[in-house]
Amino acid sequence: MNQTSPTAPGSISPDPSRVPELLSPAGNWDCAEAAVENGADAIYFGVDRGFNARSRAANFGLGDLAELMQMLRLRGVRGYVTLNTLVFPDEMPSLVKVVEAIATAGVDAVLVQDFGVARTVRAICSELEIHASTQMSLTSAETIHVAADLGLSRVVLARELSIKEITKIRSATSMPLEAFIHGALCVAYSGQCLTSESLGGRSANRGQCAQACRLPYELVCDGEDQHLGDVRYLLSPQDLAGYAAIPDMIAAGVDSLKIEGRLKTPEYVANITGHYRRAIDQAVSHGTVHVSKRDRQEMELSFSRGFAPGWLEGNDHKRLVPGIRAAKQGIELGEVDEVRGDEIRVKVAADVSLGDGLAIASEPPEVQRENDAYAGSGFADNHQGGRVYSLRPAKQRGKRQSPRGEKLKTVSTGESVWIGFARGAIDFSRIDEGAAVFKNDDPKLNKKLASTFGGKPRRTRPIHVDVFAEAGEPLRVTATTKSTTQATAEPTLDGHQPITVTFSGDQPLEVARKHAIDQEVLEDKLGRLGGTPFHLATIHSEIIGGPLVPLGMLNAVRRELVEQLTTKLQQPPRRTVDKEAGLAMVRGLRDADALLPVSAPETEIAADAEIATRNDKQAKLSVLCRTIEQLQAAVDAGADSVIADFHDVRTHRDAVQIARDAGTHVMLASIRMQKPGEAGLIRQLIRYAPDAVLARNLAAMDAAISADIPVVADFSLNTANHRSAEWLIGRGVRRVTASYDLNADQLDGLIAATPGHWLEIVMHQHMPMFHMEHCVFCSVLSPGTNKTNCGRPCDRHVVQLRDRVGKLHVLQADIACRNTLYNATPQSAADVVGSLIQRGVGWFRVELLEEDAARTEEILRLYRQLLCGQVTGPEVWRRLSADNRVGVTRGTLEAKRDPLAIL
Repeated sequence: MNQTSPTAPGSISPDPSRVPELLSPAGNWDCAEAAVENGADAIYFGVDRGFNARSRAANFGLGDLAELMQMLRLRGVRGYVTLNTLVFPDEMPSLVKVVEAIATAGVDAVLVQDFGVARTVRAICSELEIHASTQMSLTSAETIHVAADLGLSRVVLARELSIKEITKIRSATSMPLEAFIHGALCVAYSGQCLTSESLGGRSANRGQCAQACRLPYELVCDGEDQHLGDVRYLLSPQDLAGYAAIPDMIAAGVDSLKIEGRLKTPEYVANITGHYRRAIDQAVSHGTVHVSKRDRQEMELSFSRGFAPGWLEGNDHKRLVPGIRAAKQGIELGEVDEVRGDEIRVKVAADVSLGDGLAIASEPPEVQRENDAYAGSGFADNHQGGRVYSLRPAKQRGKRQSPRGEKLKTVSTGESVWIGFARGAIDFSRIDEGAAVFKNDDPKLNKKLASTFGGKPRRTRPIHVDVFAEAGEPLRVTATTKSTTQATAEPTLDGHQPITVTFSGDQPLEVARKHAIDQEVLEDKLGRLGGTPFHLATIHSEIIGGPLVPLGMLNAVRRELVEQLTTKLQQPPRRTVDKEAGLAMVRGLRDADALLPVSAPETEIAADAEIATRNDKQAKLSVLCRTIEQLQAAVDAGADSVIADFHDVRTHRDAVQIARDAGTHVMLASIRMQKPGEAGLIRQLIRYAPDAVLARNLAAMDAAISADIPVVADFSLNTANHRSAEWLIGRGVRRVTASYDLNADQLDGLIAATPGHWLEIVMHQHMPMFHMEHCVFCSVLSPGTNKTNCGRPCDRHVVQLRDRVGKLHVLQADIACRNTLYNATPQSAADVVGSLIQRGVGWFRVELLEEDAARTEEILRLYRQLLCGQVTGPEVWRRLSADNRVGVTRGTLEAKRDPLAIL
């Protein structure tokens, strides 16, 4: 008798190849449990040893990894560790220890930003998957193709890509793709934001983002303040809520959908994971996703700055950044209809109960209104909050006013109600009629969410059981794990293959006199898996000869199968971990006289007199120019190389001609990000046949090298250690611009480990703080929504953003309509130039911004004198009114800064 019975309807995946992984954040143990119990297929988390872009999260200790991964393997969930920051040379020995622990514990993958870190991971353990973090700024199939050389198993795409662009990437690469589907959005490209450090000494590329994008800014256009009303948060995007786009993301070929939020609460993780688990299952089963108003409100209550589709539907700059507020707002509950005493009257758009948290738009406090520093600035606090202390029905037309003593515990959507707060919680004199009211906390919801995790497993792993019971033969039972959810990763990515365990009896079964074993009894006894992480999905039995199987035996079989499954699942995968290979990556490259990779022989570099500087005793000066006037002045001043970085790439032809006529080496700078459909902008640079290309992305680097044009890798490729520099040089790059995340000591560490002639140092610049897909010009100076209908106000206006301390930061747009906000204060590395020359660095760069010809000539004359040893560093930066800083991180030679100043 052969019988098969499904006991968990719907647990079998309809089409595993179409189902993306659901990846949830885990900032601590509770968050990990919340993610697992609410349907995550994988979680990502950091360790408390640094190298982690969420340093403020609780994170996990290295000693926690083995236990955490045992739990995840038991539950059929993958675990990824974030090593997604830049790493300096002196930190690499610690990195090796961390990677060794990660690999040994059986972590499934690491997320990496730094090229050198990826190479180190690969050297230590080739079986450990490497996922390119969104911090690596991979935005096209071309950039992915180059980065794949690092041994990547997956790429986390930039948030700024639309579904159409993702589809184009998928059509051009077989690399597994991960994309964000929900959570906070950075206004700057991840890995390209230097604002926190530039203004406050905290590096986003080192896990210490101060969220300067959430601050208010004022817009100054052509020297005149623009009054934008309530629009003050010009750089603060609404949160991504991409649930409606899930079917399109699946069709586009996305392999993993990622929820942002390692700094969020376990309740947030439970809430968002659960809703997206159901949304993905809907999309797979029905091809559409339906999220009710109540479901959306639940998600908004856990955290929301307002929900929007982000960039998934393409650019809509006004929708992305309304600019009204930047903090958590929750549900928009309604408006204040009346203020009376210590109560407000509101017609509520959602249920409200005693104890709920509300926020009310308010006028600034009197002390701020009278303070000249705040007068007209719009930078004052504009919300008050408190918990609901009392609820009573408001008067309705045709009905008597309810007596003051009548109180309610809850009111429903659509009701008009008087809401009271605890004494002194609200300054009602600051509240006007018509003020917006938000509900931003719901204790009952939090309690419901907290009940979904902790204690016994709630979301259990399906197993299939096969039973062979024949009279005269021993009982044989096998149990095999099945997919936890409908989601199934690609076979090459799945570190959790099905596990099979077997029970074999040691005595033959007797023929039953009365009650032979049957399918129903087998299902009942073997299916009693409560309290374990398993449930019986299906059972197949082959019963021959009417055997007797004692019920006690079935109970023992069940317990043994569970024990065997648990033991097997908790075992880490077998891996080869080579710590010595990792330590070899730590060693510097100067001791062996910087033997170059075969692909870039030293003789080839030395032969190029325009680019190579190894044997040059005189340091060379390159000048990045953003106008033709600057470029002509730089040529006239005798710059060794000029770099054209113009808003309109068509004027690059003129730049090349001017430099060639003067006999000056000329380079053209690529766009910083290259998205699908933008390869033509790179090809156009190459057609102008410059002497070299300043490559700001991997696609530009690869295209120029393929065209036999020398390449200098720019700061945006984030070279912070010698192994990153070595990888770029090995691919054919002639020089590498040091990362702006290095202070003087860290730069010294890089040079100590790296041949000096590989490096170019930017010694003067206005730091490019935000580099954004978002266009402020379009958002506030145009009736349009994106570059197709904005009218290009960036071509006609000079725009600056004023921060809270009054500094005016220059905003510019590039040919791809991406905005860059530059620090108002120029920065100079003049103090350390002399020592860098002694260490073998041969090329130094000055980057201009808005300087005219006269100012350009003055700046270049000073720096030429510095390179020749005719003036001192302090004299240079004092005369230029520049800060004594190298890069944007704090260092002993940097001006003393308060890391919290921008907050």
